[in-house]
Amino acid sequence: MMNSTLRRGIYGWIAFAIVMVILPHVVGTGVTRSFVFAMYLAIFAVSWDIMSGRTGYISFGHPFLIGIGGYTTALLTYHLHWPLFLSIPTAVVVTMIGGTLFFFPALRIRGTYFALVTLAFMELIYGLVQVIAPQVTGGTRGLSGLETIVTGAIPNYYLALVVLLILGFTMWLVIRTHIGTALSAVGMDEDAVRASGINVTRLKLFAFMLSAFAAGLGGALYVHYLGSIAPRALFDVGFLFQILVAALLGGAGTISGPIAGAFFLTFLLEWLRPYFPGPERFLIYGTVALVLYVYQPNGLHELVRNGLKRLNQLKPSRDTG
Repeated sequence: MMNSTLRRGIYGWIAFAIVMVILPHVVGTGVTRSFVFAMYLAIFAVSWDIMSGRTGYISFGHPFLIGIGGYTTALLTYHLHWPLFLSIPTAVVVTMIGGTLFFFPALRIRGTYFALVTLAFMELIYGLVQVIAPQVTGGTRGLSGLETIVTGAIPNYYLALVVLLILGFTMWLVIRTHIGTALSAVGMDEDAVRASGINVTRLKLFAFMLSAFAAGLGGALYVHYLGSIAPRALFDVGFLFQILVAALLGGAGTISGPIAGAFFLTFLLEWLRPYFPGPERFLIYGTVALVLYVYQPNGLHELVRNGLKRLNQLKPSRDTG
């Protein structure tokens, strides 16, 4: 039988979906495009969260996975003229395989060392894309004129929304199973989990494969939304920072939190743009994010949950009054 917490969560997802379906019809084209970017950032943050947010293995190399997915489909469609319905699934598979070959050995180390190794992977592929066969990858300039899946702000909005809802809700359900509980336990005390007889290596591999799947799919769709791909766009530290801040600010390990964090972060940047059109707005939003994280370390997810609890506590008193 479905418990009340799960039921409330499902109702929340349904409400979110309804609001998002209606939204493009009540806002302008510019805002709709901002929501498209927010949803892709949310996909990337969710893909980071299912691995790093649950297990505590903080990855600084997540754009590596996004880049594999993006470059695979870009090269297949640009040079070999593959149709998108073949290039995108292939990109996802290549991301899962390639990411496993590079990242899985790194899962044997922990803490700061793991973070540094994953960052090195990102810098490695950033360099390789620029110097190896630039006539194929486009070098520092990348590739432009890529085929798009759909055209127009609203069709792209709904495409991103469908992917976000399916990935987000699936990951949200996963963390509510015994697997999600075990992943969270790994983050708290990996040695204790291993001592209990659970195959921690297999558990981490499962989480990583989920993460790579979502990152590869998001990366592939994102480059076809942009119609171009360049190494600085995907492997820039600022892009990594946005993913991390979205996940941590929203509430790492919750799946729904990083989605909220991505939306908050995107529209904070858009709000700051008229006043601070230069790079200084990134310093301001970083400061705002840091302050919020210090005073609310569990993120916006916990803030909203506590607010709803207080509202529920007020209901009996109002009824009796």
